Amino acid sequence: MIHKIYLFMLLLSINIAVNAQEKDSLSYKFSLKSAIDFAFTHQTAILNATVDEEIARNTVKQTVGIGLPQVSTSFNFQDFLKLPTTLLPGEFASPPSSTPIPVTFGTKYSSTLGIQLNQLLFDGSYIVGLQASKTYKELSVRNSKRTRIETAVAVTKAYYSALVSKEQLGLIDANLAQLTKSLNDTEAMFKNGFSEKIDVDRLQVLKNNLETDRENVLRMFAVNVDLLKFQMGMPIQASLALTDKISNVRSEPVVLQVSDTTAYKGRIEYNLLETQKKLNELDLKRQKSMFLPTLSGFASASKSFQSDELQKHFEQSFPTSVIGLTLSWNIINGGQRIYQVRNAKLTVLKSANDMLNLKNGIALEISTSQKAYLSSLRSVENQQRNLGLSNEILRVSRIKYEQGVGSSLEVTIAETSLKEAQNNYIKALYDLLINKVDLDKAAGRINY
Repeated sequence: MIHKIYLFMLLLSINIAVNAQEKDSLSYKFSLKSAIDFAFTHQTAILNATVDEEIARNTVKQTVGIGLPQVSTSFNFQDFLKLPTTLLPGEFASPPSSTPIPVTFGTKYSSTLGIQLNQLLFDGSYIVGLQASKTYKELSVRNSKRTRIETAVAVTKAYYSALVSKEQLGLIDANLAQLTKSLNDTEAMFKNGFSEKIDVDRLQVLKNNLETDRENVLRMFAVNVDLLKFQMGMPIQASLALTDKISNVRSEPVVLQVSDTTAYKGRIEYNLLETQKKLNELDLKRQKSMFLPTLSGFASASKSFQSDELQKHFEQSFPTSVIGLTLSWNIINGGQRIYQVRNAKLTVLKSANDMLNLKNGIALEISTSQKAYLSSLRSVENQQRNLGLSNEILRVSRIKYEQGVGSSLEVTIAETSLKEAQNNYIKALYDLLINKVDLDKAAGRINY
């Protein structure tokens, strides 16, 4: 029994140590850059994009293989349970007869062993297909880049959202500490007969509301951190701490574009349309190549074995070999190729139109993002001034109330105004950070 207890305690301690180690291994402290780097190696969308790149490379090699020598082998074995019968004209008989004569040809066992080589010599569509396969690979690489950019944007916005919640929590904690001090001072003054019960009640209501707000912000902060983990491809149960400060993020310079910018060239969406247009042009070239003939060469060698006895079947063989060329040219197909070429030309035209529309749309996006960013920047500056003024008003109101020249109602109103100023500042700060990300994305400055 003692040994069993000892063994149980040992296993329990090992289990606790393993769980503690696993918990420690799921604890992270990330800056924004580290969070993006983590997402690039763990986010499912990026992992799948990497797989798509590998599929594209294999597809290119598969297309190249069509023009390489094709070798195949075959073996055929037949056991005639009953040999076929052929009727010959009676005139061949001796003496001649008007009745056909049944004759059986062949051997009971027959087999053929062969090898064949085929080589494509000329095919216009294959040549174009080789070019298209390389462009297809380029398209997959650019799609992968777009996935990385979208992931970086999503991680950045989620990181900023968590930072804003953390900043809001800091403001609430500072306000709550001041409010708690005021409540304690007011309660002391009430006990000494220098204030009324309603003054204490007003501050208590404000403190209760602020504590409720703090709990809500804590939950929102946890939700934002979980969202960040999801965007990074990190397990939700992992522990994540943010190391960047919102003041450092705000101090980062933002470059504003001029009206005649060519930033659209740096946008991955435009690059993707360029590649798609190139593919459509190659498809047009392929449709035109269908008017040309195809030429292929072949060579084959075989041996046939025939016998009436299975044991002697492979004693005697009859070899056969042949080489040749095959020219195939579909001259008339009801005009189908003509309309296929026309449709391919129209598809290229649509691609050009899409590129022009996207170029104009990117210019609009940059202009809109710049205006939104500048507006949010001014809003943050104004709300920051309002926050400073609200703090000053509250400070003066408290001093006046403590010196007996002000009312508790003034303090209550000042506390409420400060809370509203904090909320307005946080909202403006969130808008500023999100608009900053949107502007960088619109200008094509987010590249990975």
